[in-house]
Amino acid sequence: MRNYILTVVVLLCSFQISAQDLLAILDKETPKSENIVTSTFKGTRIVNGHSIKNRKSKELEFIIAHRFGRVNTGFYELFGLDRANIRFAFEYGITDDLTAGLGRSSFEKTYDGYLKYALIKQKKGDHNFPFAVSLFGSVAAKSQKAVVGSERTFAESLYYVGQVLIAKKVNASFSFQITPTYVHRNLTAIPADPHDIFALGFGTRLKLNKRVSLNAEYYQQFDKLVSIAARNSLAFGVDIETGGHVFQIILSNAITMIEKSFITESTGNFFNGDIHLGFNLSRTF
Repeated sequence: MRNYILTVVVLLCSFQISAQDLLAILDKETPKSENIVTSTFKGTRIVNGHSIKNRKSKELEFIIAHRFGRVNTGFYELFGLDRANIRFAFEYGITDDLTAGLGRSSFEKTYDGYLKYALIKQKKGDHNFPFAVSLFGSVAAKSQKAVVGSERTFAESLYYVGQVLIAKKVNASFSFQITPTYVHRNLTAIPADPHDIFALGFGTRLKLNKRVSLNAEYYQQFDKLVSIAARNSLAFGVDIETGGHVFQIILSNAITMIEKSFITESTGNFFNGDIHLGFNLSRTF
């Protein structure tokens, strides 16, 4: 019996089995947790441009968006309210990471469609990753009738946009996004206009309380249209969350609401009063 006990002791010592070793083995075998950061932005738009937020799987959203005329047109135009650009759109969550959208704007009677895919998500904890990255692509078709002598083919009416959305939620109150952007138009108004325009977007969200946030957005163009004296897009917005929906009130120097337009075709000087009041209103089904 004593020889048996001695044998066991020797074996235990030779293999150096301890409580710490067992805990280390269990820790190694336990899956690491992934703490995905959510609510970087409340809506799918920061102001005019897209945020990294997607629709949830099988969620259908109907959006009505308005941008009125310039407020500096005075009382005769009721400070821009007599004129409006309207966009109706549907957005659908194919999966939690992939959203598709279709819309129609009264400006130039333009139809647009897009896909947005969440490529990488911001994470905390064991699998920490400091940023979220999404990919965005859209196609727009201008259906407004051309003037006589300036007819165009369907292909010449198309515009393409590609974006990489890089966002970070710094804390519970503040988020920001950087958006490298490429815009291509098959047909330009004059030969001096570039077919390809590169821009860099900057967007922020400052949470004021549980239901209200202040957003800002700016797009710096590295090439500009010459035919319309284009300016960089600047916009401010207030997000108001009401029962799971986000109502957005917007001030912008752009009257348009799709990427190819507000990024490259804005002509207003925000600080001279060329400001368009607008809003986005949505309903989920």
